[in-house]
Amino acid sequence: MNIKKISALLLVLLSFLNCKKKEYVDKIYEKPEIVREADAKFLSPEESLKRFYLPDGYKVELVASEPMIDEPVAIAWDGNGRMFVAEMNTYMQDVDGSGTNRSISKIKLLEDLDGDGIMDKSTIFIDSLLLPRMILPLENELIVNETYSYDLWSYKDTNGDGVADKKERVYHNPNRRGGNLEHQQSGLIWNLDNWVYTTYNPVRFKFKSDGKVEVDSLDNIPSRGQWGLTQDDLGNMYYSSAGSENPAYGFQQPPVYGEFNASGRLSKGFVEPWPIVGTPDVQGGPKRLREDGTLNHFTGVAGQEIYRGHKLPSGLYGDLFIPEPVGRLIRRAKIKNENGKKVLYNAYDKAEFMASTDLNFRPLQAKTGPDGALYIVDMYRGIIQESNWTKKGSHLRPVIIRKNLDKNIGKGRIYRIVHEDIELDKKPNLLGKKASELIPYLGHRNGWYRNTAQKLIVLKDDKSVIPELQAIARDNTSFLDGLLNSDKDLGLERLTALWTLEGLGDIDKTLITEKLTDEDSRVRVTAIRLSENFMTTGDTTILADLEKLISDSNIDVVNQLALSLRYSKDEKATEILNAINSKYGDHEIVSHSVAESLKKDDSQLEMLKKRVSNRGVGEKNSIYAGYDSYKQLCITCHGADLKGIPTEDGSLIAPSLIGSARVTGDKGRLSKILLNGLIGPIEGTEYGIMMALKSNSDQYIADVLSYVRAMNDASSVSRKDVNRARKEVGDREDYWTLEELEKE
Repeated sequence: MNIKKISALLLVLLSFLNCKKKEYVDKIYEKPEIVREADAKFLSPEESLKRFYLPDGYKVELVASEPMIDEPVAIAWDGNGRMFVAEMNTYMQDVDGSGTNRSISKIKLLEDLDGDGIMDKSTIFIDSLLLPRMILPLENELIVNETYSYDLWSYKDTNGDGVADKKERVYHNPNRRGGNLEHQQSGLIWNLDNWVYTTYNPVRFKFKSDGKVEVDSLDNIPSRGQWGLTQDDLGNMYYSSAGSENPAYGFQQPPVYGEFNASGRLSKGFVEPWPIVGTPDVQGGPKRLREDGTLNHFTGVAGQEIYRGHKLPSGLYGDLFIPEPVGRLIRRAKIKNENGKKVLYNAYDKAEFMASTDLNFRPLQAKTGPDGALYIVDMYRGIIQESNWTKKGSHLRPVIIRKNLDKNIGKGRIYRIVHEDIELDKKPNLLGKKASELIPYLGHRNGWYRNTAQKLIVLKDDKSVIPELQAIARDNTSFLDGLLNSDKDLGLERLTALWTLEGLGDIDKTLITEKLTDEDSRVRVTAIRLSENFMTTGDTTILADLEKLISDSNIDVVNQLALSLRYSKDEKATEILNAINSKYGDHEIVSHSVAESLKKDDSQLEMLKKRVSNRGVGEKNSIYAGYDSYKQLCITCHGADLKGIPTEDGSLIAPSLIGSARVTGDKGRLSKILLNGLIGPIEGTEYGIMMALKSNSDQYIADVLSYVRAMNDASSVSRKDVNRARKEVGDREDYWTLEELEKE
């Protein structure tokens, strides 16, 4: 058959497919009249459902609510669709956060017994926890992390009664996690690359079939990110930070290559939310409000999710959903690849995908469900900010008291967003299946199935399925065949099979080399990443095949080549990088990847070591400890370079610590700022509140200050300096102002 006939046949086929395909018109809702001071009283779940606004055709269904759940913050499903719910039962039970650190929080296990999607049974799977914040179901166990701790614990239910009866610590770090509970790690995401990632921490984990956990340190991993972590089909992870009012960052490349935030990654106006109710309780105060009283800038962003389900209109697939609990809304962001750079756009003009007029609607997490719906975790409460932001002198405290928000506690809802024309899937049934029985799910249209099947196969460590996985990965099914097979994305099936093989320890060089010419650019990107396994061992024979990709038609493939070549010390790798740079030297994304890869082993920590090389051993150890703590907490607002995180309008979230008279000046005064926090103008500019770190040890504060001062070439702060300042502060709980400190 000649080319003209094939083209004609393809056009006829595409026309047929388009005719059969249901078209969904995404028409946004008509906004209600803005109520600046809405009533903050509790509503029943049925009443609250009436307060939601979504585009035409979408609706919200209640999955679970109080008393079945109480103060929910995160959800996750096991392979059979049972839902684990982490609760923070002591979070802000009054305006001062009294009793927060009591170990009485829970993880519930919810079950849908009749298959209608509504939870019928709630069991306390784990009791007596300290604010659980990360949960990861494996095969027959749940991995859990609690606030203020780095430890990971495994919980198992050995008798099937829905209650964990076996507890084992699988990762131990004796250090206490510093900072307040908003600035703790989150995530615990099993990434496409078979490593489990969290926010903040420069470590990642790999869970083995024998129950052991492999830990890997990464100096350049993104070191920020507050509540929430998600990934796309290629394992790029999306971070957010309420502290720096940053709705999305770190997504240009997989986290293993470090953090890179390209200029213009957020389209013009993206940081402006569009609530449909007045927002009196915003930590930034009046400067964060429009004339109608609504929020003018993202602030409480949390729990973001790339929707990768199959039971909502296909146009939503791959979109980023960002909950904003302060604005009582959820942003839907379109991710456009603009010549290799990912740029986020609001899917609607001055409107949001989901918004509520209920002041207690506090969306903290969005998740793709196994049934194909988009799930929303609503903590449903009055106060959403932690007690560091509600002290006397804050913008929030008077509003909380005036609106009686401190009285609204002890409830919670979980919803799912569905489309009225699309029937959802039933519960999954993956637990107990053999590895061979899980393989068909590796190409499922729902990313939850692909990721879960991959995870379970890797955990089983059944090498007998390797030939079948290789056969799937080796296939190079045409685009036309892919269109006809509507149940699978064949390119995603191949790349998921490749990563599953990697998880089983099978990195076949012949197969990887073949996949460098796969017709699907996503598979070629995957093959390049997997070729790093050979480069790290000094194998240079694959470089000749990689060199051919310099002229690849897809810029993402070229960029991945530039990223991966950092793992080869061979001169040939450097030659290829220079060749890429010659061709793409003016390309923002590729040139950055080349520059970083040419650095090879350079790191910020190494530069710090050189800077303080002439100091004593004890002093250097304090500075290095402060460097680690800074990366876990202070970096959120002050930035990696200590010069403050800029917002989209060019202003800074927090003042620069470089060249600051407060940093290089009196050590006691500086210590007091960290002990009690700071509020009010700094050199004529209003910033957010500098939170108090009084709950941390004298040594912790001394270490952080020593690092910050070292970056200013100033002398270190000792534990005695901090202790002396703490005694002078006494029982003071209020923030400092600079005016007060100058009188001290």
